[in-house]
Amino acid sequence: MKVLKNSKTIAQQVLLAEADAIRHAVDLLDDQFDTVVDTILNSTGRLVVTGVGKSALIGQKIVATMNSTGTPALFMHAADAIHGDLGMIQADDVVLILSKSGNTAEIKVLLPLLKRTSVRIIALVSDHESYLAQHANYVLRAFAEREADPMNLAPTTSTTVALALGDALAISLLEARGFTRHDFARFHPGGSLGKKLYLKVADIFPHNQCPQVLLDTLVKDVIFEISAKRLGATAVINADGLLEGIVTDGDIRRMAYQHDTFWELRARDVMTAMPICVEADEYAMVALQLMRDRDISQLIVTENNHVKGFIHLHDLLKEGLV
Repeated sequence: MKVLKNSKTIAQQVLLAEADAIRHAVDLLDDQFDTVVDTILNSTGRLVVTGVGKSALIGQKIVATMNSTGTPALFMHAADAIHGDLGMIQADDVVLILSKSGNTAEIKVLLPLLKRTSVRIIALVSDHESYLAQHANYVLRAFAEREADPMNLAPTTSTTVALALGDALAISLLEARGFTRHDFARFHPGGSLGKKLYLKVADIFPHNQCPQVLLDTLVKDVIFEISAKRLGATAVINADGLLEGIVTDGDIRRMAYQHDTFWELRARDVMTAMPICVEADEYAMVALQLMRDRDISQLIVTENNHVKGFIHLHDLLKEGLV
């Protein structure tokens, strides 16, 4: 099948249509949004999200976002709810119902059953005059004038607006709870994302050797130390054990170009003074950013200007942070 020559134009039209719909959703926000945030925030139950069809899929994503940002949530398919799953609803829960039309058959059956309980019902709906909007406690307008496809049939623009409003709700709740990166790390301990949030320099550097030489160490021995410890550098310390500088492979190469004979040179003659360092309690991602900003591949780990060890770019690569 041949790709249409105007595919790029079609893609641009779809993206612009969906972007316009989201911008319009901004204008439709009113005080009910604040009330919804307060209602969920002060609830002692869970946020139960429900819907059918594509709205159900968007609902599942909203649930995932809520749970990962500190708002306990679960998904209940509207069709399954009327066949037994309604039992998962508890008295203190808040129910968020997603529907474009607000007149879906399953929603019409579910709503009276929910209203028999004490749960509060939030409608996230396009049609504010629909059955759902008329019977919910609160209404969030996810208005979409038309879908992005030429036939105005495939759920596209409407689901994008619903998803964006779900994100807006989740982030508003996150801000209201004072949710921090440490909280986020507790909920995302796995994979590279989790490591970026919780992994610290202290978790990595003890696995490396700690090359260091004194200020008056001969260059020959400096090279031996760098080669033996296999980190491409060595710290240079004074007689009191305080950090004075660093000698890297690059410093050795530059020295070779600058001096005809260098065997009598000392570490102090070739080192880079006041090197960039990192504290052991710092996040590994901060160390990575320092390396990127300075275009270097290793950092000395220090505590009160005493050398504790080294962290290398390869360490961060192995941890999946790069």
